[in-house]
Amino acid sequence: MTYPIFSDEYFMNEALKEAQRAIESDEVPVGAVIVNQNRIIARAHNMSRQLNDVTAHAEMIAITSASNFLGAKYLLDCTLYVTLEPCIMCAAALKWAQLDRIVYGAADPREGFSVLDRPLLHKKTEVVRGILEDPSSTLLKQFFMTRRDIQN
Repeated sequence: MTYPIFSDEYFMNEALKEAQRAIESDEVPVGAVIVNQNRIIARAHNMSRQLNDVTAHAEMIAITSASNFLGAKYLLDCTLYVTLEPCIMCAAALKWAQLDRIVYGAADPREGFSVLDRPLLHKKTEVVRGILEDPSSTLLKQFFMTRRDIQN
């Protein structure tokens, strides 16, 4: 499907491409891109298994990459597009990075940052939920169904 350029759907589709790359590396299919001035400045997918590092979530890798690209620790005027609601660890890092917006696809009612009773993100960060939720959710469900079949 084609989406209007520079739309939330367009950039989320790019994050979905990263999630697909994660599957190819036998990683949980979460993908992320960070956008600044309508330009993708960072792409990442989960690499926890590959790097043997529980913190190697797509968001964490994208934050590091975008910070290096901009030469700044704060990601002002940036938007993160991620296929799954960030976990509490990633949300805390996103708070310190001070992104303007976080856009995510599938909700994570067990591990996502929204399970907390208090706001975790930076006070200026806008959150947009449910962009391309169905394809994001489907990718995750298919991945875990395949993993269960392999283990049985």
